[in-house]
Amino acid sequence: MVFEGIVFFVAAALAVGGALGIVLLQNAFYSVLALVGHLVALATLFLLLESAFVAAAQVVVYAGAVMVLYVFVVAYIGGGAAQMAPATGAVARLGPLFALAIFVELSLAILGSSLAALRTEGPPLPGAGAFGGPAQIGELLLSKFLIPFEAASFLLLVAAVGAVILAGRRRGLEEATDSDSGPAERADKVRERADQPARAEAGA
Repeated sequence: MVFEGIVFFVAAALAVGGALGIVLLQNAFYSVLALVGHLVALATLFLLLESAFVAAAQVVVYAGAVMVLYVFVVAYIGGGAAQMAPATGAVARLGPLFALAIFVELSLAILGSSLAALRTEGPPLPGAGAFGGPAQIGELLLSKFLIPFEAASFLLLVAAVGAVILAGRRRGLEEATDSDSGPAERADKVRERADQPARAEAGA
């Protein structure tokens, strides 16, 4: 029990730290790495709940396949070398309000239900090995959570296609600008692009 408690608090701290890193890090590539750490910490928490299948799916599907997609998109659009600009306009004004609303909602949920269940054994499980097993997860995904599951898959596809389209437009603008400039200016731009990763690593 002591070892499980230590693992729980370490994994919980890593999950919270990874979530904060996703939001606070200015480099898109480092944000993706923070998301990987967050997902691995969540998989550890699922293991503590004796849900080995969900933990394995968390690592293989999300920390593996989906993160490879994210890294590919970030590398394709060149987000690893560029720093993200600060939010302006409506995003800067409404973002803190939405964050505060989510914090209040989570606080009410924790104070209303989770704290009362700390000294209890929790709800009874449906059977040995049934909680978090492949059969139960598949039944829930194809019945109760079918629409959210398909919506998440469609959202990932739209995000990847949109990133590729935006990257193509940006490269088209850069090529058009390069064609209007002289050979010396094009050489300077090539050297500047080659030095961007080194400057980003030095700044990090």
